[in-house]
Amino acid sequence: MTPPNRGLIGLGVGLAAAGVATAAGVAAGRVNRERTARLSVLAPDGAYAHVPDHELAVIADDGVPLHVEVDEPAADAADAAKPTIVMSHGYTLSLRSWVLQRKALQRAGYRVVLWDQRSHGRSEVADSDSCTIEQLGRDLHRVIEEAAPEGPLVLIGHSMGGMTVMSMADQFPEVVRQRVIAAAFVATSAGGQNMMTLGFGQFVGRLLGRLGPRFLARIGTQQKLVNTARRVGRDVEDLIVDHYSFASPVAQHTIRYTGDMIMGTPLSVMADFLPSINVHDKQSALEQFHGIETLVVNGMQDLLTPPDHSEAIVRLVPGAEHVVVEDAGHIIMLEHPEVINEQFLELVERGMRASAEHIDIGRKPRVRRTVTDLQKRRRVAKARRGSSRGGRSA
Repeated sequence: MTPPNRGLIGLGVGLAAAGVATAAGVAAGRVNRERTARLSVLAPDGAYAHVPDHELAVIADDGVPLHVEVDEPAADAADAAKPTIVMSHGYTLSLRSWVLQRKALQRAGYRVVLWDQRSHGRSEVADSDSCTIEQLGRDLHRVIEEAAPEGPLVLIGHSMGGMTVMSMADQFPEVVRQRVIAAAFVATSAGGQNMMTLGFGQFVGRLLGRLGPRFLARIGTQQKLVNTARRVGRDVEDLIVDHYSFASPVAQHTIRYTGDMIMGTPLSVMADFLPSINVHDKQSALEQFHGIETLVVNGMQDLLTPPDHSEAIVRLVPGAEHVVVEDAGHIIMLEHPEVINEQFLELVERGMRASAEHIDIGRKPRVRRTVTDLQKRRRVAKARRGSSRGGRSA
């Protein structure tokens, strides 16, 4: 029998937790209504809609089907000399995270290949033992073999996708040396340090690294209950997604779009990948990108892969260009799409020019630039002023 005082304490804790959850829900609802009313201009209807030109299933070397999409340039913009751009998404996301970049690259006349990493998006859920960064590198190689078998390449990876690119380069260096003219590492890490800090520091990070997989695996057995909780507490979920994904105002539609990707990933899959991410170390693989035009991008307020992770990559790749975006979090390509689109287009142009003119990239000085998305700031300020005037006149 439970002692009375322990039962009262438990009841008190339960009521307190319920009160905190209710208060959080009310606060989150208020924030979300503000986004819906004022910031929808940042993600208008149809902004994230896209239909690929081709879809295919690429079979990984262990038999897992991988979902792949291809965008072809318009006939009047097609140029055989232009590279194919292969984009790899991050942990708990999907190829949908690149929707605004794929549109911009296709409009500029490039062929774009995107894929869902194993157990993510529309790719098949794989055995937990195969959910490693090494296997993802082999998966990317298979995608290239099937969807971009010849011609120059540009490799772009976000977060875990950047690790995938490093892993592929480590295992298949000839592909990088012979075909890759440019690479972009976005909000990612070469490893060699604890990856799971979540902004709480290394001590808590090490604790999360040990306990996170077991915790996720345990609650992953109750996925239906988790899905029900999501529907009930959607406002709170949005607040959490916003905090860890972005560092500037975004539209409510962007929060939901991101949250649906993250929480659409089964908790068991999250648990499967965490151990490999936490011990990831591909610093030596970056040697394969020496002499290749390389862009490293991160958000200044990124809680998952802070700027020091990007700085470590830059130190290991001579001639790499480092761009730090102010007021930006981890999902930077949805938060500041115009900035990222511009950086990618400039990177590809630099890579084509370096390849054609045999420029010695290693002799370039390292460049570190801090970029402020002034266009977005103006749009947010204008939206808020317009909403305020509308509220006063109502």
